[in-house]
Amino acid sequence: MGLQKENILIVDDDIHILELLQRHLQSLNYHVYQAVSVKQALYVLHDSTIDLLITDIQMPEIDGLQLLKYTAEHYPHIPKLVITGYPSVDDAMTVIKSGATDYLTKPFTKEELKQAVHRSLDCAEKEKQKQPKQKNKSTSSSYGQMIGTSAAFEKVTEIIERVKDNKATVLIQGESGTGKELVARAIHYSGKFAKAPFIAVNCGAIPENLLESELFGYTKGAFTGANENRNGFFQAANNGTLFLDEIGNASTAVQSKLLRALQEKEITKVGSQKVEKVDLRIIAATNNNLQEDITNKSFREDLYYRLTVVQINVPPLRERKSDIPLLVEQFLKKYGVEYKDRLLQITDEALEMLQRYHWQGNIRELENVIQRAVIMSDGKIDIKDFPDYLKYKIEFPDASFASLQQMEKEYILKVLAATNNNKTKAAEILQIDRKTLRQKLK
Repeated sequence: MGLQKENILIVDDDIHILELLQRHLQSLNYHVYQAVSVKQALYVLHDSTIDLLITDIQMPEIDGLQLLKYTAEHYPHIPKLVITGYPSVDDAMTVIKSGATDYLTKPFTKEELKQAVHRSLDCAEKEKQKQPKQKNKSTSSSYGQMIGTSAAFEKVTEIIERVKDNKATVLIQGESGTGKELVARAIHYSGKFAKAPFIAVNCGAIPENLLESELFGYTKGAFTGANENRNGFFQAANNGTLFLDEIGNASTAVQSKLLRALQEKEITKVGSQKVEKVDLRIIAATNNNLQEDITNKSFREDLYYRLTVVQINVPPLRERKSDIPLLVEQFLKKYGVEYKDRLLQITDEALEMLQRYHWQGNIRELENVIQRAVIMSDGKIDIKDFPDYLKYKIEFPDASFASLQQMEKEYILKVLAATNNNKTKAAEILQIDRKTLRQKLK
């Protein structure tokens, strides 16, 4: 296996298991990446070079079997080791059929883990010698899934370059759908701390009464249902990056503990008096106006200034429309291969329409439109493959000083273009009959 450390991605929603695996694997001289969900694992696979995947099967939302199948299809050169609590023959066969190289039954010893990892890596090395070397990354972008050449995009990447190799606290602001989490991941995975954990927490998705215990952990008996001592996301992200999305939704009580964690680099579990030291980078994100929240007394001003050591404002898509062709190409590759097993093209007219649209939902909305268009298309992506709301809400050049007749002319021509020159449909949209439309066209 050589002198170079292999990169191992471990995936489990149980932080205790992650910590156990990390300790064992690091003592065996491996680099370790952590993910607490399949979604996080996919980001790591996309952004990093992984030599071995170790995953649990039973996980919420998306289970480990789906992760195995996805990895087998998109990263066939990565060996896959499954940790399972179900050692029956049928379960073992299911795991192997899903693409796993080997499986390990809970509970296991450090020596059993070592042997299973060696077998998996050796098996992959033999396969690699039979086949041409493949690249793990699916894009040539310097920042994972982020892509662009516009001035607005370059401003963001310039700041990423400045902060990626230090642990300065970063606040990312931007509208919903602009890619704030992608920016956070770019900071982490492009810097020197890339091999440390990256833990993403959506503060808006966790009930207020649970957020504190999820972030800082809790002790046995701290509240009803606390049947054991449990670490939180701060401990899981120690030495790495903790990304707090929708930070504006955190309660004032949680904000106070966050402030202490940032100031003192220490936390206290719910139900405990014991102080624990932590060393990690905090990246927070919000689409709220935190200045207004401060005025309304719903967000602490001292926490705001602690979070904004470095601030990144992610521009809306309508301010970086020159990046739309690159983003469209990226999404066509992604969904063309997934749904059609081939790369798809887009017509000039359809691309022009995408560049004229306002994109209130930003990059997330653009990706959804392209995903739908790939599914609906019979070949080259065209205007007809877009949802109706997009066809009839395109932006037009500023005509504030144009005559009413000129504005009508431009509007009719744009509607015709949006309907692919379907005069019947255009007349319906314009709420005139076809005869009147023909006269206006003359």
